[in-house]
Amino acid sequence: MADGGLTVLDGSQIRNSLTQLCNPFDSPISGFIFLEKATSQARTLLFGLSLPEHLTSIVGERVGLHDPDFLSLQLDPDQAFLKLRDYLQILADKLKDDPLVVSILDGGVLRLFLEDEDDFAMLAENIFTDLDLEDTGKLSKNEIQNALIQMGVEMGVPPFSDRMETDALLTSILKKHGAEGTEELGQAQFAHLLQAVLQDLADSLSSKPIVVIQDIKVINGSKLRKVLDDQKQLNEITESIFRDVTSKENGPPSIEKIRGYLERKGSELGLPPLEANPAVVLLYGQVFSGLDKDKSAELEREEFEGIVKGIFKAFVEELQANPVFHDLES
Repeated sequence: MADGGLTVLDGSQIRNSLTQLCNPFDSPISGFIFLEKATSQARTLLFGLSLPEHLTSIVGERVGLHDPDFLSLQLDPDQAFLKLRDYLQILADKLKDDPLVVSILDGGVLRLFLEDEDDFAMLAENIFTDLDLEDTGKLSKNEIQNALIQMGVEMGVPPFSDRMETDALLTSILKKHGAEGTEELGQAQFAHLLQAVLQDLADSLSSKPIVVIQDIKVINGSKLRKVLDDQKQLNEITESIFRDVTSKENGPPSIEKIRGYLERKGSELGLPPLEANPAVVLLYGQVFSGLDKDKSAELEREEFEGIVKGIFKAFVEELQANPVFHDLES
């Protein structure tokens, strides 16, 4: 996918590979070497991404990698292969329930700016103006780093301090062009230096893309699906909703009141909050428009659970078909 855009890592990349996975082990290995191999295999399948610690911890625990004796354990090739498949399958399942949203930075967006002289001139001018806070018409060379920070992932620039190798790449490019100094530059000189830095960065990313995890949650109905699969939990949640919508203040239950409850507390069940994006309002409208009953009519106790379950199923179907992206920074 073009860099600056979003790619969802939902485990499908791993699941597709499992059908063709061959045993990479031809001799016994220790648990320590296995862990290195499994981590490397996962990174290869996920565009070189270093997985978040919380994710590797969950997968490792379920595969038994946290056993104090595991690192020194000797595994024959068949044992290692089976455990590798378990590791990748569990990782794929975890990503299906809780996908990661990433940007794959491969230099594409930067090249678009660099190849269009007018676009680049406007970009450089805007950045220079934003950074020239005192309106002196001059900026020091080391402001190039702030220019890169201002451009950010949306313009194809990886963030500083994201990973050690990313910092090393950006620092080496800045050092190569003397962009760490304090010499003052006019707007044209600053634009020329920025162009050279961005060209080197685009070339580096083209040969070795960088994957950046975005602070975006994908809400795909997986949490609500687990509720539907657990009758005890479903009963408890239904009872909680019933008590809420039949309180003294609310009166008898109705579909309209169920909707109000979910709009207020649906995020606790894995539903997207209304403020996530405008599509959520449409999602609620789609789900509740499919109900035949009068939305404000009083519901009998015995039909309440069936209606709630039907609403949950409708949300799951809609979210599986059209997941909602929730920017956690907003």
